[in-house]
Amino acid sequence: MKPDSTATTPDSVRNAPRGVASPDPAAGPAGSFEALRGQLLDAAEAFTDGPVALPEILSGLVDDVDRALREELEIFPVCHHSPSSALAMVRRLREKQPKVIYLELCEDLRPLLGELRNCRLPVALQAFASDLDGFPPDWGPLSVVAPITEASAEYQAIAYALDTPGVELVLVDRSADHVFQWLPRDRPESASPDGEPAGPDGAGAAGSAPPPDEAGLHGDAVGVELGDLRPRFAELEAYLLHHGKVRHWSEWWDQYVEQPLAGADYDTYRQVMVLIGSLFRRLTPEGDDRLRQDEDRERYMWTRMREHLGASGADPAHCLYVCGAFHAASRVEEFGTAVPVSTDEAAPRSGDGSAPSSYEISPRTATRWLYGLIPSSHSAIEAQFGLASGSVSIAAATWRKALTRGALKPFQLDGQQGGRKRPGRKRSTSPAAPEPVTDRLSSFLASPPALDGLDEAELLEWCVDIVRLARRNGYLASTADAIAVFETAILLAGLRNRARPTPYDFADAAVTCIEKDVVPGRRDVRRLCEILLGGDRIGQVGYDSLPPLARDVFDRLAPLRLDLTKRTVQRALLDLGGDPELVPASDLLWVLRRLLPDGAVRPIMGERRLGERSIQESWDLALGRHQRSIIELGYEGITVEQVLELRLRRAVWAPDATAAGALAAVEDSILYLGGRRLADELGARAVELLAAERTVDDAPEVLRRIRRLLAHYRATRPDLPAWCEAFATSGYAHYCTLLPTAFADEETGVRQVGAMLGFLFSMESLALSLGCDRVQLELAVRQSHPEAPAKVALLWAAQFQLGLLPLAELRSRCAELLTNPLVVPAFPQYLSGFVQALEPVPALAPFVVELISTAFARLPDPVLLPWLPKLITTLREQARELVPVLVREAGRTFPGSLAEVDSWVPPWSTRQVTGVTPASPAAPAGPVADLLVAHPAVCDAVAELLGCDQGWLPAGRSGAGSPHPATAALLGRHPATTVAVADLLSDRNPVD
Repeated sequence: MKPDSTATTPDSVRNAPRGVASPDPAAGPAGSFEALRGQLLDAAEAFTDGPVALPEILSGLVDDVDRALREELEIFPVCHHSPSSALAMVRRLREKQPKVIYLELCEDLRPLLGELRNCRLPVALQAFASDLDGFPPDWGPLSVVAPITEASAEYQAIAYALDTPGVELVLVDRSADHVFQWLPRDRPESASPDGEPAGPDGAGAAGSAPPPDEAGLHGDAVGVELGDLRPRFAELEAYLLHHGKVRHWSEWWDQYVEQPLAGADYDTYRQVMVLIGSLFRRLTPEGDDRLRQDEDRERYMWTRMREHLGASGADPAHCLYVCGAFHAASRVEEFGTAVPVSTDEAAPRSGDGSAPSSYEISPRTATRWLYGLIPSSHSAIEAQFGLASGSVSIAAATWRKALTRGALKPFQLDGQQGGRKRPGRKRSTSPAAPEPVTDRLSSFLASPPALDGLDEAELLEWCVDIVRLARRNGYLASTADAIAVFETAILLAGLRNRARPTPYDFADAAVTCIEKDVVPGRRDVRRLCEILLGGDRIGQVGYDSLPPLARDVFDRLAPLRLDLTKRTVQRALLDLGGDPELVPASDLLWVLRRLLPDGAVRPIMGERRLGERSIQESWDLALGRHQRSIIELGYEGITVEQVLELRLRRAVWAPDATAAGALAAVEDSILYLGGRRLADELGARAVELLAAERTVDDAPEVLRRIRRLLAHYRATRPDLPAWCEAFATSGYAHYCTLLPTAFADEETGVRQVGAMLGFLFSMESLALSLGCDRVQLELAVRQSHPEAPAKVALLWAAQFQLGLLPLAELRSRCAELLTNPLVVPAFPQYLSGFVQALEPVPALAPFVVELISTAFARLPDPVLLPWLPKLITTLREQARELVPVLVREAGRTFPGSLAEVDSWVPPWSTRQVTGVTPASPAAPAGPVADLLVAHPAVCDAVAELLGCDQGWLPAGRSGAGSPHPATAALLGRHPATTVAVADLLSDRNPVD
């Protein structure tokens, strides 16, 4: 007894949607496929026992084929970028010569098709929207692309319709707006339009990933493809790959579908494609979101076609409907050109139980869509739709070989870049009469595939070329490797039941025999095989099809005398002083550098800063590689300056805009756009943003940018703009208010507090002149009570700057820290705070040098050595940019040569430290003493002014008296004053 096969049938197959069980009797006799139906049911009974899903599925496949082929409007099923579909399309168009072609493509892309004449394929039709209305804001910008290659059925239909008089081409698929309307609101960023994340087919097995600049030509746009044929039942795909002895789906499709159908007649091709589409459709798990969206697309397309037929009066027999094979096996109620609308409750119901009715297309949202063409490539198509690396290039090579072998002449748009002009084709007055539907599947499925003989010449050419290419790329390949690749390819083809090696067998053999090791930075052999078999063809949009902005860019860069359409990197040398005509081109290049991605426009020599302009510049230009980015700029404005202005406005009025970002926008507007109106408007917005901020995270950036802008305005204008004055007063009050909180908040860093103090002290004179009160800052400092050591040091520095803490007391506090063994481990944090204080209080630089030197001199080695690493890491993490200031001050303080070290006395050694008064210095000698003796009245007057009444010392051996030690100490403490007085009184005599 056979086991119960129901228990072993997967749930996804057992619960697959049933739909329409049999074709409509009114469509014609149902006996055309009865023989095939009987064979499949007999086979199902031989493998199963009892009522299971398999007989119903097999019978449903035949019903779907019969229904699709009996439709009055001829359905042409295709697969995306399939050479066999393109070949069948060429043959059918020349035979049928339809008057109307309905194409499964977004209907709002129709005006772009004529622009394909100015392009070099592959290119992609694009719909782009940045201003959203009706979609979640975080989705923007929205972008939809539909790639077009020469080896595709859709391009052959487009070329035939556009170049044949009297033929109408109608796009019937959902619009770009509906593509996003039908997506779930919580869709992931990488979701495809059908809701399935896009990823490489057979990643890791298909070889190396394509280069980023080639695979990223579509950006993050949503791809729309014509004919997605891939099992949505994971177990089925795994089963087919395992028993087909292939690594990924693209290879399976090429071996078992593309190659057998390349030379098949049209009826066989149609029936096989519909059969495959029906199989994948019926094995789709129930409740799949993609299936529901596919059914909505089918209702949409059939509704559009019936509307056009009713409005134009076209005869369905003279029309052709080009759609994916998955949609050709549709079972929706709207299928067909004549669908009765029934309101009877007893009418047949759809799969979800609802009564059939005319499909109502929802209106589009208020989003404004812009349309254009962008360059594409084989790698971009593979990355967009999850195909194996190199599969589209292999399909293009198969297409060219099939055209040569079949002596077929493909359709090509007149004027197409890369093509030749051809005389207009004459069209027959009457199309071919429709032929009766006959069963071709029985004989096709029963007969073994036609085996092509081994083409030794082709395989030998591949092996020799791959060895030559491998040697150019650093591999130690030889003639022996070519022979090994040849034999291994034949062996692999035999193991995989192939009569002749395919490009996939050849690539596997080349990897096995040549790539003995992988060297970083070197192209792997599989990538070399892709280049050999056709390479990654990259398309280009012609000048006439570019948006006005892109054409304006190329026109304004014409004085550079470079072919900017090339994909190579080109060097432009600009002598702005010798050739002033290049100044506008330089200005444009700086704007493009601001707008385009990295690498498109890169300055090698020259820079542009506030108040600085280079007289010579050197640029690396790769605009040909970034044509998509330039085209998408055209969706935002007419000129790049307008786009930059719009982006600056959008950035400062965004919900997450900050004062630092607004100041950066002001700087960009001055650098790239000039004028005062926009800068003043953005500056006024910066004032609003600063007053509304409740954190000080961006305080360092705000301080750096406002200082630079104030310096620029003071150097170029007689007065400051009104917004700068408002920013100074508003920022002064704002940071005074937040200062006590920032000192106490543990999450606010030392760098931010130091930047706040830097703003307050550097803007103090300007703010006070505009009406601010210094008492506000003093109160804020007095109300601050930090606990972190670094912030305590910052507070002391602020108090010193305000005159609330004398330097002697500050020195005394730091000395107490060094004498406290409990505080010594945290002393690096205090030093970090003092170093950060160099930003708001630069006068503390000598004291910080003194403090570090005192610490090194007084701390014992057991304390100092463990303490040094922490000091270095603290300064590097918290005060990296201020350490050079400290180093320069130390360079001015310490002796400059080794010989001076022994006699060098630190300037702070004569000062009162920790309550110990150093010995009084000796009375000055030399020219200074002679000067004082020569003018005793001056010395007496200074001494009386300072309160020194001790008088003169007795005369020495020289017979002249000398000043009292107190006066001498005073003079030694202020040597600069002594030198100045000496210069005045001795007519600039040298003074020691």
